[in-house]
Amino acid sequence: MLHLGWCIALGGGSALDTLGSQAFTGGNSRTDLSIHFQRCVVLLSLLFVPVALLWAFVEPVLLAIGEPPRLCKDVQAIMRILIFGAPGYIAFESLKKYLQCQGINRASTVVLIIISPINLALNIFFVHYTPLRMLGCPVALSITYWLCFISLVLVTLLSPAHKANATWGGLQLRAVVNLKNCVGFLKLALPGILMIGTEWAAFEIVALAAGKLGEVPLAAQSVIMTTDTIINTIPFGFGVVASNRVGNLLGARSAIAARNTAHASALTSVFVGSIIMTAMMAVRKSFGYIFSDDEDIAQLVSQVMPLVASFQIADGLANACGGALRGQGRQHLGAVFNIIAYYVLALPIGITLAFSARAHLGLSGLWIGQVIGLFTVGISEYLVVWLGTDWDKEVQKSILRNEEEAKSRGLLEQREQIRDELTN
Repeated sequence: MLHLGWCIALGGGSALDTLGSQAFTGGNSRTDLSIHFQRCVVLLSLLFVPVALLWAFVEPVLLAIGEPPRLCKDVQAIMRILIFGAPGYIAFESLKKYLQCQGINRASTVVLIIISPINLALNIFFVHYTPLRMLGCPVALSITYWLCFISLVLVTLLSPAHKANATWGGLQLRAVVNLKNCVGFLKLALPGILMIGTEWAAFEIVALAAGKLGEVPLAAQSVIMTTDTIINTIPFGFGVVASNRVGNLLGARSAIAARNTAHASALTSVFVGSIIMTAMMAVRKSFGYIFSDDEDIAQLVSQVMPLVASFQIADGLANACGGALRGQGRQHLGAVFNIIAYYVLALPIGITLAFSARAHLGLSGLWIGQVIGLFTVGISEYLVVWLGTDWDKEVQKSILRNEEEAKSRGLLEQREQIRDELTN
């Protein structure tokens, strides 16, 4: 339920990976990028409205699916507080992508390094030193999101690189709400949300299935997912680089360079994934003890670790190739691959292997399914990047996107000029 809001920010913002990165190098005006950024914030905020309504009245929904009444009431209280923080998160993610489209990647990292200890301090203060108790966590998180956004605004204003790029053209709401361009944005944003949401939901289902296997498998799954979430920041970075560089190069009308970048990102991610896999295999027998002294949990983590280790290669490939597809504006392919890989292959295979009386592989069965699913995504996306992409055609699409934005802005300026002449 919580992930719905974050999917809008991360998945919907992928439209900026396409439109913003291509506009930065290929737009008729550098300030086109700022129009895409403002449109991103406005449209994603509107998409969040129905999610906010669901969060505000989630208790009856949870009761309807059989959750304990006390839990339902607490969840609703937490979600209502997070409604105030979500717009800050959406704005922060949009601004972060706006900067990444220009090749400014350090700004958001600096902000997160500074704000992280503040977030910790806020949690301790609100939970332990105020009457809020449990509700102190969402209050601290909501404040943190807004602090991240405000801090990133300040860093952006002070950034020499941002000033040199001259991409900010001021608030241009009339250009932002151009209906045709808004529809074009949503055609990229909605598949991006589906692309992120389907993958996250698949892992949530695996976590629920692990709970059905018993306490030890659930604890081992928690250890594994915590580890994978931390390590995932590495392949996620490859996706960010791939989407921005491919988009920049397509905007610059350099088809060969865009193709080479996509291949280089994919191959580098596989190489790095192999190193991570080797390291995880080397420590698999002792790794579980970092999180728990329970020998059964540590042994189960050791048993599943080879699958999780091989998962890193697929994760890197899928992130890099998914980034290349976002840079091209083909988010819909990523969404289709995720749906097929996870819901046609991974989950049915994994659940069957985990719970079937004949196989009864338990947690290992669930992860066999996930590995099959993610390798399917990664290989499918790479085949599209390698064999299924006409890079010259993608350059032409980029030119059309930038011309459409310029045309709408030109019409707006023409109307304003006529209005001024009539007024005078």
